[in-house]
Amino acid sequence: MRRGGMTQEHKDALAKGRRQAKAVRDYMQALESTKRGPGRPVDRKALEKRIDRVQAQIDEEPNAARRVELIQKRLDIETQLAELEAQPDVDALEAEFKEAVQEYSDRKGITYSAWREAGVPAAVLREAGVPRTRRTNVA
Repeated sequence: MRRGGMTQEHKDALAKGRRQAKAVRDYMQALESTKRGPGRPVDRKALEKRIDRVQAQIDEEPNAARRVELIQKRLDIETQLAELEAQPDVDALEAEFKEAVQEYSDRKGITYSAWREAGVPAAVLREAGVPRTRRTNVA
């Protein structure tokens, strides 16, 4: 081995580790950002229909003060729609996570239980091949 330099194998291993860490980080961030509260999920079409209904109310409202309230309501719904469209492609991030998570977990010593507690669905871990084990030795 050359002194002071890295082999191509070492460089490739480092690059692979960075890709895996990025896949895990991006998926975990997507899970955090897409957590929803109780109730029905809101989709693009439903928001667009609400915007149209509110706009129709604005167009027919004779009371100027009420019209301003309706305009604000429409703006709020438009903001909600923009946020919905800005959400990451969780399916693509999930696929990358599934490819990386088993080896990443082995390298970092992360258990199935830790992933579950962090919010990763059991089905995702099962499909990725992360074994359902409990850590017995605490170091």
